Amino acid sequence: MNEIKAIIFDLDGVLVEAKDWHYQALNQALGLFGFTISRSDHLVTYDGLPTTKKLQMLSRDQGLPKELHSFINKLKQKYTLEIINTKCRPVFHHEYALSNLKRDGFRLGCASNSIGTSVEIMLKKSNLLDFMDVILSTDDVENPKPDPEIYIKSFELLNLKPENCLVVEDNINGIKSAKSSKSHVMEIREIEEVNYENIKNHINKLES
Repeated sequence: MNEIKAIIFDLDGVLVEAKDWHYQALNQALGLFGFTISRSDHLVTYDGLPTTKKLQMLSRDQGLPKELHSFINKLKQKYTLEIINTKCRPVFHHEYALSNLKRDGFRLGCASNSIGTSVEIMLKKSNLLDFMDVILSTDDVENPKPDPEIYIKSFELLNLKPENCLVVEDNINGIKSAKSSKSHVMEIREIEEVNYENIKNHINKLES
């Protein structure tokens, strides 16, 4: 039996419904140069990847000039922050879940493929920042998801073994990252599934 001592959450699509925000912001930047990512490609291929990786794939698959990467990335981040500041709001069942998990003695963290500025602002505007014992973004690792580095580093910062940690993830790249880290993984499809009852039930099954 493995005792769960910490829960690490992905951010986009898990604690904040931000998947479409990143999609809209990147397409807004790409559109200035005649490029786009279709909805189906976004969901099947690009979901959960950092912007730098998406741009590399677009250069390979659509011929996006590599010299535009830096400028498009900066534009994308600007548009993303504009959307976050307009749309990001607290969600009660997430505040309730994290508050009660902290009360129960769990350590909490967030590990995201988004850049650090976006992660901090989204957590702050969602009223979730103060619950976190550790926060890692794509800025903190050399190899973003689907590589397990970000989760392994989270466990190390918490001074915990992977088998004592539960990761909550929603997309194929994040799930692959979490499983490769040797932690336990709670896979979700909708942000509404991230609630106190579901998380506690999952932990109870792991510990039974």
